[in-house]
Amino acid sequence: MSRAAMSVLQSPSPAPALRAEPALQPAPSAFGVPCGAGAGVAGTELGPAAARLAGLAAALERLDLPFRDDGDLMPATIAPDPVRAALGRHAEPVAGWIRAVHDQAMAVLQRNECPIMLGGDHALSMGSVSAAARHAAEEGRRLILLWIDAHADFNTPETSPSGNLHGMSLQFLAGHPELQRLLPGRSFPAVRMEDVHLVGARSLDRREREAVAEAGIRCHDMRAIDEFGICAHLRRILAGLDPARTHLHVSFDLDVVDPALAPGVGTPVAGGLSYREAHLLMEMLHESGLVRSVDFVELNPMLDHAGQTARLLVDLAASLFGKTISLRRNDTA
Repeated sequence: MSRAAMSVLQSPSPAPALRAEPALQPAPSAFGVPCGAGAGVAGTELGPAAARLAGLAAALERLDLPFRDDGDLMPATIAPDPVRAALGRHAEPVAGWIRAVHDQAMAVLQRNECPIMLGGDHALSMGSVSAAARHAAEEGRRLILLWIDAHADFNTPETSPSGNLHGMSLQFLAGHPELQRLLPGRSFPAVRMEDVHLVGARSLDRREREAVAEAGIRCHDMRAIDEFGICAHLRRILAGLDPARTHLHVSFDLDVVDPALAPGVGTPVAGGLSYREAHLLMEMLHESGLVRSVDFVELNPMLDHAGQTARLLVDLAASLFGKTISLRRNDTA
């Protein structure tokens, strides 16, 4: 199926306006994951430090939030597994990081706080989203996953052209049996692919496009966003979701933003979200009151320009947790 055809399938229909006042949102609690082993370019291991230096804590504290930063994780120690080691590049160290992320995200969720995972490469979402799926099941909630990314990350060890595990994260979360070895000793319900929304995609090879369509992932690619606007797509995604029964996980890969605005990523793709599209996305997500866990991944300060991408991450996080341009009234469209 072509990307254009996928776009037509996901053409948005009118949806009710979002409420102007957000539901009570859990307090944010960040932790850093200084790992780049799942990526093909060095530098994402410096991402958490760059986000902090760019002023993440100050930006969230200015919103009068009870923000906490739990510091950087260390990878868990896991017994060697030759089968796991063959799954992709650096699979053994990545597995240790995934276990650490999973356990930390679960601990934060059990405190009734909103974990913010500061990556690090996108392979680490295997840990954060698996924890969100596990916690949502325990709470009787439906997990909705927004995968905001230029890429689908839906390769397998057999189809991946690079062997980089950050390109296999969604397959792991879908329950791919071999990839489950990356999280030994921790069970979680596989994420329903029809509850996954891929937003901003623009770099999928033919086999991956076919796999995404066959799995039932909702693909809101850049062609569709160009045609109908980010607002229409997000309204359609959020319409009808009940805050009391929904756990919305936002996995935000900074390469979804156009590289002219976010140069500090390892796999840039031209033609991404604009500054205002990215902020509108975050502002609407805050207004929905649905967000319960968040990833910000693939910040690579070695490729950044004077901290430009790190500052963008901070600004987007502030929008996600309530920073607005002006006070919004209930009758504001």
